[in-house]
Amino acid sequence: MKKRITLVIFLLIVLISTTSFATTSTTTGATSSTSAKVRLQIVEDNVCTIHISDNSTLEKKIISADIDKNQITMQMEIANNEEAIAPNGELMLVIDSSSSMNEEVSTGVTRKDLVLESANTLVENLLTANPDTLKIGVVTFSSSTDKEEMATEADAQLVSDFSNDIADLTSKISAIEGVGNYTDLEAGLDLAHKTFTDDDSNKFLIVLTDGLPNLGLGINDLLSVEKLRNIMDQAKQQFLDMDAENINIISVLTGIPEISLDKTFREDFTTHEVITYREVIEGVFGTEETPTAGKFYNIQDTEIEETITESVYQDLIPVPKSLTNITVTDYFPQYIVDNFDFAYVEGTDLDNVSTEIDKDTNSITWTIAELPSGEKMTLQYTLTLKDTYNVEILDDVLDTNDKVDVTYTDPEIPDEPQTETSNETPKIKVVEVDDGPDTDPTTSPEPFPETGAPIALGLVVIVALFAIFFAKKYNYFDF
Repeated sequence: MKKRITLVIFLLIVLISTTSFATTSTTTGATSSTSAKVRLQIVEDNVCTIHISDNSTLEKKIISADIDKNQITMQMEIANNEEAIAPNGELMLVIDSSSSMNEEVSTGVTRKDLVLESANTLVENLLTANPDTLKIGVVTFSSSTDKEEMATEADAQLVSDFSNDIADLTSKISAIEGVGNYTDLEAGLDLAHKTFTDDDSNKFLIVLTDGLPNLGLGINDLLSVEKLRNIMDQAKQQFLDMDAENINIISVLTGIPEISLDKTFREDFTTHEVITYREVIEGVFGTEETPTAGKFYNIQDTEIEETITESVYQDLIPVPKSLTNITVTDYFPQYIVDNFDFAYVEGTDLDNVSTEIDKDTNSITWTIAELPSGEKMTLQYTLTLKDTYNVEILDDVLDTNDKVDVTYTDPEIPDEPQTETSNETPKIKVVEVDDGPDTDPTTSPEPFPETGAPIALGLVVIVALFAIFFAKKYNYFDF
């Protein structure tokens, strides 16, 4: 009896064990995978281009792909292609032709020589930069030797009307003579003002003088300080009137040494009132820091050539435009953040970019304080498919970013930050691939059969037959 009980227990254990080991569970609806062979594909190699200012751009694109690593490298490049624009419109040179211009300032060289040669160089450079839409005119001013009559408009002469003929202009400038005994600046400014056309074009006025006004229209008093102040006020008002009409003014005064600034320019022998060179200069032109209008250079004779040919030229040829306060924000879809590893590439502008993706906004932010004209900056990063990813992304076309925003400051409108955006994006896809039979010798060339109820039943039958055989042999039952 004990033998029979023992055999029954043995058979039950074998049956339960066999059934347990022979049956496995099957998982359905998996959301992630670590074993499927997949490959990253570039579906649309789109280039996200955002136009900034007039000629500058931000461009985002795929620059390389590593199929073995399921990795792409993205690049954002911002380029400042703004160019300095040569002046166009009408430019009037107002040149002092008083006799003091004949003063020798170095061995064999007069102040007139330096001023006129520098003016010719300026004309050549400006018209070479813009030979088509810039025209230059020339006015001189001084006075006659006889001032018993009132100062008049005849104290100024139109040497050349507006022209873009370099040879003609330079020839006429070179022929200017220093003949007048006095300086009627107001007459020169008045004639220049009247010569400008009514065309809706840019207007520029450049004054080159070595003296301070001692005459004015309707005034020929060379003794009264009160009259001198009237002369100063009239010249100053000419500057202010033209400035109000958006005429760009540059004044260059030379020939007055620093040590003379606080010396007497005129003393009224009737009232004993004294006015200094400094007071006259500031009363007409202002100071270099706060000019009456436009820009003012108060220089020495040794600075004439450099100031006219370089400084004034640069004032007229705008300095290349820098873009400032640039912020680039790159937004990623959630499935990119969840299923791809993000990493910056060495050698890019990493000092001015967020260290990782901001999970609140799914974005990175790149800031550039200033980007000068003609320069560009790049930022690169990689997106690598994670070992564990959501299988729902398989075979779907994936945008690599939601959008890109750019804010910046344009130098022409510094008080109004500009914003541009684009949702154009390169597109990728993750697909399963069949690379053929697995050649790894440690794995079976054929998949193991699925276990379950049929196998379990066969094993039970085999065990039962063995049990009957041994039971009969050893007489456990009566057969």
